[in-house]
Amino acid sequence: MTPVRGLEVRAGEQGFTLIELIVSLALFGLIAVAGLALVENVLGVQAQTDGRLERLGDLQRAMFVVTSDLEQVSEGGIAGSAGGVAFRRHAQANGGYGAPVSYTLAAGALTRTLMPVVPGEAIRSQRLLGGVSAVRWRYRDGAAGWRDSWPPAEPDRQTDWPDAIDVTLTLTPGKGRPAGTVRRIVALPVPIVKPKPAGVPGSVPA
Repeated sequence: MTPVRGLEVRAGEQGFTLIELIVSLALFGLIAVAGLALVENVLGVQAQTDGRLERLGDLQRAMFVVTSDLEQVSEGGIAGSAGGVAFRRHAQANGGYGAPVSYTLAAGALTRTLMPVVPGEAIRSQRLLGGVSAVRWRYRDGAAGWRDSWPPAEPDRQTDWPDAIDVTLTLTPGKGRPAGTVRRIVALPVPIVKPKPAGVPGSVPA
């Protein structure tokens, strides 16, 4: 029988057998599954890292606001307990008159509340940081150490300021949000003592 021209098979040019194709497909499938698992792992790590960075940014912004308020405390008393603190913050927009500010824990968030200075203004509440399960404020009273409330009980110290205020936040875990505690100690400025009017005991002569 004469072979048909163009259909003759030369040595070494045979195609793959069925078994070879099955083995090749199996190997390709294993490589694809391993590659997919690697990609999913990389994406998971990236998402977790992004969540941690976002959480870190939220913490830094919240602590910046708290520190800024305390460093600009204005004249007047400071009232605080372990759960919250209230004071007046220097406000240039109000002619330097102190604006009442308070910090509390509300609905799992550190909340900053600005009380109105001008009649007719609305109370403004700002959710500074979510995912907070507990907050503790403490007040440094010189050599007496840390107190859980302020002012001291002595009647003549009701308008005194603590040397520093310590705030500790307990964070709740969540997606990309690890649990833990964050602590910040802020040294308060030295109170400005205004001279008493002439004729009052302890006043400084002009």
